[in-house]
Amino acid sequence: AKSQINHLLIMSSFESSPEKQVYLLFGKNGWIGGKLTEMLKEQGKTFYLADARTQNREAVIAEIEKYNPTHVLNAAGVTGRPNVDWCEDHKAETIRTNVIGCLNMADICNEKGIHHLLYATGCIFEYDDEHVLGGKGFTEEDKPNFHASFYSHTKALVEDLLAHYPTTCTLRVRMPISDDLSHRNFVTKIVKYDRVVNVPNSMTVLTELLPISMIMSERGLTGIYNFCNPGAISHNEVLDLYKKYVDPNYTYTNFTLDEQAQILKAGRSNNTLDHTKLCAALPDVEIKEIHVAMEGVFQRMKINLEKEGIWPDNLPKRS
Repeated sequence: AKSQINHLLIMSSFESSPEKQVYLLFGKNGWIGGKLTEMLKEQGKTFYLADARTQNREAVIAEIEKYNPTHVLNAAGVTGRPNVDWCEDHKAETIRTNVIGCLNMADICNEKGIHHLLYATGCIFEYDDEHVLGGKGFTEEDKPNFHASFYSHTKALVEDLLAHYPTTCTLRVRMPISDDLSHRNFVTKIVKYDRVVNVPNSMTVLTELLPISMIMSERGLTGIYNFCNPGAISHNEVLDLYKKYVDPNYTYTNFTLDEQAQILKAGRSNNTLDHTKLCAALPDVEIKEIHVAMEGVFQRMKINLEKEGIWPDNLPKRS
């Protein structure tokens, strides 16, 4: 009974009216953190940008007590530069942020009854005998089966533990897509590759889904969510849309997963995540199917690149 009362107290703090909600963002210097900052401003939210590193517990507590947020947005994390191969040689640093930092935030927010929205990853699964190409997707109840990169390994370990914190909402982001050619954008990465694999994957269109993450925070949703557009799209389909809308002269060459593995230090996750739970939790919110969403991405991208002076003469070239 006591735990039920505590849970109801926590939920009532989540459901405060939007004008009373106060947001504290961790990870302000990251790619997603920067996009969240812009969005919070546009939406007129009351928000603050945290300076503390998530692994520094006393510093995190001090900022939370200073700003007294009702909601924490946690976009802090180590993905590695220029890619996740970095994590293979920097394991302690990866653990410090992706495990210790994550658990710190979840634990502190739970103690204080604050909603904790974590931008995590869905790159913790790979297709298997039960989940084949074109078949059923992995659900929020499935246990991670991909540990071929240290980055994914840390994320898989911590997701299992986060499930025990009732004020945390874990969003499984996958291959995030933006409407520009940021070096972090999945599109930018594959456009510059000499060769690409061609595998259908779940992906997250940030322009559409980041505002939806704010709705989830406002409404106090908790637990794990596959945070992707419904469906799966292949590398070739993405690049064909890039050719269609942005660079008609672009060409690409495929190679196999085995050939890709020869040039990478760490494995790469390929999977489709089931969207049923996300859509059911937000029945009044439109979440576009990935092919529809990607058409919109490239239409917006061309306009944005033209404004920036990148289109048509300064488009990225392979190194």
